[in-house]
Amino acid sequence: QVQLVESGGGLVQAGGSLRLSCAASGRTFSTITMGWFRQAPGKERAFVAGISWTGGTRYADSVKERFTISRDNAKNTVYLQMNALKPEDTAVYYCAARAGSRLSEFDREYDYWGQGTQVTVSS
Repeated sequence: QVQLVESGGGLVQAGGSLRLSCAASGRTFSTITMGWFRQAPGKERAFVAGISWTGGTRYADSVKERFTISRDNAKNTVYLQMNALKPEDTAVYYCAARAGSRLSEFDREYDYWGQGTQVTVSS
């Protein structure tokens, strides 16, 4: 079992920055792949970024060059640094975890989920 707790969401103006954190517990963090997903009102949950336990990363096209995912295995925490935020980035952001080193963009392949944190970007 893995427990995930997100933090760092909030309200920011367009062009601003936020950093989301996801603290994990319950399993050896260094051997799990982590992902960030988001769900906007009326839309399906969508992949944002992922990082494998070996450090490989992947991003959705819509956030490349603006968002950066990273992890600190000593703190059992994964981060999502979000810069140059746009109103269309407004969503509930979820942290997710899956066993193994393979990165996946599909939410069905993740076994554990946090409760989500709201990010609102005003124009």
